[in-house]
Amino acid sequence: MDAAQLLLFAGIVQLGVMSPGPDFAITVRNTVISGRRMGMVTALGIATGIVVWSLGAALGVAALLAASARAYLVVKLIGAAYLLFLGVKAVRSALRGEYTAAVGGGGERTAPRLGTGFRQGLLCNVLNPKVAAFYMALIPQFLPPAPQVVDVLALSAISVTLTGVWFVLVAAVVGALRRVLERPAVRRRIDAVTGFVLMGLGFKLASS
Repeated sequence: MDAAQLLLFAGIVQLGVMSPGPDFAITVRNTVISGRRMGMVTALGIATGIVVWSLGAALGVAALLAASARAYLVVKLIGAAYLLFLGVKAVRSALRGEYTAAVGGGGERTAPRLGTGFRQGLLCNVLNPKVAAFYMALIPQFLPPAPQVVDVLALSAISVTLTGVWFVLVAAVVGALRRVLERPAVRRRIDAVTGFVLMGLGFKLASS
């Protein structure tokens, strides 16, 4: 693969990564509710999910998933159920309205729960079969007829890096605005909006 192909691949991946979806919604919510570090750990979980799908697409795992209607349906329904779970959880938080301002005007208070953010980011990505379909359609087009390990690793590295950088940037920007966004009334609205968005995405995924 030459530099032009890699740049084209990177451009397509970047456009896909920047498209609003469950990954974006969960990153924003986790950052607003629990701080910048939680958002960045969520981004790491999402990037780890991309490792799974990009390597899976290169190795044919995603193609096998797409070829099996039953397997695709199972993953789709599990993913939809998880999005609905996250959405309902956010809406319930909004209805309860039990929010307090962050200590010290934006300090990080949730280090013991950072693993939760990673897990949510990972599952949100891995349980979305549309991500598998995206990489299954894209990666084979950029691999040579007899791909080497280095070719697969190069495309996977580009995908993971662009995904991680984008969502870390999202977390950083939202985190910088947290002094405003952390206000209980604002957090309640964000929880409500994010919750309904996640639920809508869950229903859309289940019915697609």
